Amino acid sequence: MKRLISLIGLAPFTVYILLFLAVPTMLAVGSGFTDDQGFTLANLQVLTAPATLSAFGASVGVSCITAVVGALIGAILCWALAGLPENGPLRRVMDAASSVLAQFGGVMLAFAFVATIGIQGLVTVTLRDRLGVDIYAEGVWLYELPGLILPYLYFQVPLMVITFLPAVVALQPGWAEAVATLGGNSFSYWWRIGLPVLAPAFLGSLLLLFANAFSSYATAAALISQGAQIVPLQIRAALIGETGGSNSATAGVLALGMIVVMTVVMLAYGRLMARAGRWQR
Repeated sequence: MKRLISLIGLAPFTVYILLFLAVPTMLAVGSGFTDDQGFTLANLQVLTAPATLSAFGASVGVSCITAVVGALIGAILCWALAGLPENGPLRRVMDAASSVLAQFGGVMLAFAFVATIGIQGLVTVTLRDRLGVDIYAEGVWLYELPGLILPYLYFQVPLMVITFLPAVVALQPGWAEAVATLGGNSFSYWWRIGLPVLAPAFLGSLLLLFANAFSSYATAAALISQGAQIVPLQIRAALIGETGGSNSATAGVLALGMIVVMTVVMLAYGRLMARAGRWQR
């Protein structure tokens, strides 16, 4: 009876997943295997095209950079926050801010960066007029591929704080005391206990940050209006087309490539977080 009640309770969530995740995914990917004649595998050739390989390389590159930098900065913040009282005002403010900023993206984030460090942004104009520093002397990088790094870090760092802080907080004080009792020092504790214990959680959070950046679309679409340097923008270009046409088959194949990458990353993330959760129970 309890099992039946549990299944009934999951029914609304299951329907939601099917309607808004599973079915759209199947339709998007399925479009890559059809043409005017019906089922075909010829569309898969898109994955080996130079433009596609370049877009995947750029997506992976931006995702790796923002994931690594965001993970390192976030880990330092987690270490600092772990030393604060759990119910203290500063810790609560930081937790709340991280939760909000991790979800702050899309057009709003793009507009914030344009208004701040855009060509006529507040910081840009101030630096140019008062200090003689032109941050765009070598080109308007904000509206190109390198310009995605700063906006992505804006939500990558708070996401790292949310995901990695519980692991840092869960470190047992008794472990450090045991190392000290055995004649060890702080370096011995972190090298032999702290870092090995935190490594699965850190790597899992790193993969989550990579997946978060790899799948981001709205911020990049708002900043980069010309070209399709990353895969999500290439999918947009395939669906819209500069002449008003669309190529749903190409978009479907590109979506399939993204799903494969995301599946591998999230499977690895699940394994790492399961391992990290063993000592946190």
